[in-house]
Amino acid sequence: QVQLAESGGGSVQPGDSLTLSCASVGRTFGSYAMGWFRQAPGMEREFVAAISWKGLSTYYTDFAKGRFTISRDNAKNAVYLRMVNLRPEDTAVYYCAAEFTAREEVGIIRPDYWGQGTQVTVSS
Repeated sequence: QVQLAESGGGSVQPGDSLTLSCASVGRTFGSYAMGWFRQAPGMEREFVAAISWKGLSTYYTDFAKGRFTISRDNAKNAVYLRMVNLRPEDTAVYYCAAEFTAREEVGIIRPDYWGQGTQVTVSS
């Protein structure tokens, strides 16, 4: 079993940047595609971005393209989501997720494991 822990959330102003981190507890990220989801108040949880287990392939939902960057460092068992030019509509709880896979290809992942989430608030 993989346990995930997010960090890096906070309250920022529109246009600011923020980097979220996700760390594995007791297990390597090897053989797991990793992704980020978010859930805004009153909204359904939605996919944000994913990265393949070797980190060679990434996939973003439309609203994230050009503003968000997902990356990973398997040596550190860490996954990151760099967000720039944040908007109020980015306000949400952001969740790290992991999907076991033997493939390098990545798309919208179907998580086997979830983190507890970290709050991102973008407001004036």
